[in-house]
Amino acid sequence: MNQIIRPLPIRPEPPVSRAEHERLNGHRSLVLWFTGLSGSGKSTLIHTLEQRLHAAGKHTCSLDGDNIRHGLCGDLGFSCQDRSENIRRVGEVSQLMLNAGLIVLCGLISPFRADRNRVRELMPAGDFLEIYCQCSLETCEQRDVKGLYRLARNGLVPEFTGISSPYEPPESPDMVLDTENESVEACLQKLMALLDGRI
Repeated sequence: MNQIIRPLPIRPEPPVSRAEHERLNGHRSLVLWFTGLSGSGKSTLIHTLEQRLHAAGKHTCSLDGDNIRHGLCGDLGFSCQDRSENIRRVGEVSQLMLNAGLIVLCGLISPFRADRNRVRELMPAGDFLEIYCQCSLETCEQRDVKGLYRLARNGLVPEFTGISSPYEPPESPDMVLDTENESVEACLQKLMALLDGRI
């Protein structure tokens, strides 16, 4: 029995171009991808940054691991394969939002370099900024806002990044934020400086 091969559909050109969206919004679109261990401050930073950008009249959208896992990726677990698929989906959504003229703020552990690099390759050069929230495992465990590290240490959360599954730090991120030692405000000032002239 012959297998039916279905070719991938060609991506259609949007009826309104990215440039037209950007012109209407009054700023360029961009993807900021925050990566780091659970508890390293990714969600705090993207939500605070989004508020600041919104107050400045910028059109934004934040995608963090929690809101993604409740909907778009609610069918995925935490195996290496599922983690890669989670990042692939968020990358595709980020690209769509980029083309719609938005500043997209993604906060995901995204533990594997190869997955993050694949997302970068989806975007035009310069439109994907990788932000590494650098924080030691010890400090993240002390924070343990969601109680996940305690559960992982007790064997109740399998394949937990930093405990029973690896995290691969970025080798050449666009910015490193020392979220262990610097305040949220200090990190925000660095992010705003990074965005100056880019949006």
